Amino acid sequence: MIDSGDDFDRPALNRLVPAQPRRRLSEQAGLREVMGRFATGITVLTAGGERGHGMTANAFTSVSLEPPMVLCCVARAARMHQAIVAAGSYGVSVLGGEQRELARYFADWRRPAGMAQFEPVDWAPGPRTGAPLLTGALAWVECELAEIHEGGDHSIFVGRVLASSRSTSAEALVFYNGGYHRVDGRVRATA
Repeated sequence: MIDSGDDFDRPALNRLVPAQPRRRLSEQAGLREVMGRFATGITVLTAGGERGHGMTANAFTSVSLEPPMVLCCVARAARMHQAIVAAGSYGVSVLGGEQRELARYFADWRRPAGMAQFEPVDWAPGPRTGAPLLTGALAWVECELAEIHEGGDHSIFVGRVLASSRSTSAEALVFYNGGYHRVDGRVRATA
């Protein structure tokens, strides 16, 4: 089941000022549209400490099972970049189908800076890194920063997994064709 409507309950978050038009970030608008055809899961990356920060991201994947490693990609100009570097670690909350508003909130550059941005949401500090982990997510991963690689205007942060856990929820939030959609994990594709 895929739901792209706005007709489900939204978590109560502080209201933000209306969005202002933003300048185009890349001349590769065509590539952005092409990549929009690749359905991805949605995460919120977080870092704790003095520069605590959170950011919605879909550039996240597994790298290795032995040793357990994952990676995320973050623009070098993003506040999240310095937060991860300063903390030397990061957390990942894989969002569930009911968490569309959290994805939007952590994607909005107008939210408060630092740890104040976590005040309107439910979270707990990761037991290994202290990074905020969002309540109600499908899964959580805590990582120690192992490697940083240059990737154009982004850095590729490879993290050594220190801890991971998952919920029993079956509904995922995915990003596809420029929008958020809910996918019920109990439905299987047909051949």
